[in-house]
Amino acid sequence: MSEHSRPMSCLEFQEKLPELIASGESIAHHPHYQNCELCRALLADLETIAEAARQLLPVVEPPDDLWSQIETAIREEENSPEKG
Repeated sequence: MSEHSRPMSCLEFQEKLPELIASGESIAHHPHYQNCELCRALLADLETIAEAARQLLPVVEPPDDLWSQIETAIREEENSPEKG
């Protein structure tokens, strides 16, 4: 509930939703979520969209020697004469 001891509106909840998601806390325990079918459906739709987006691009693991390649490139750049 808000600081004014009144139930949070859907608009207020939806404006706060990115912050709630980013916090990593369970939204299922939020009083508005528990009492609002519309916002529960909205969150379910957002979760479905997020899952579909994750599946669009495969996870690509970097090569095992990536850090050594980066380190070599930095050293080569540091040792090369300045361009100018």
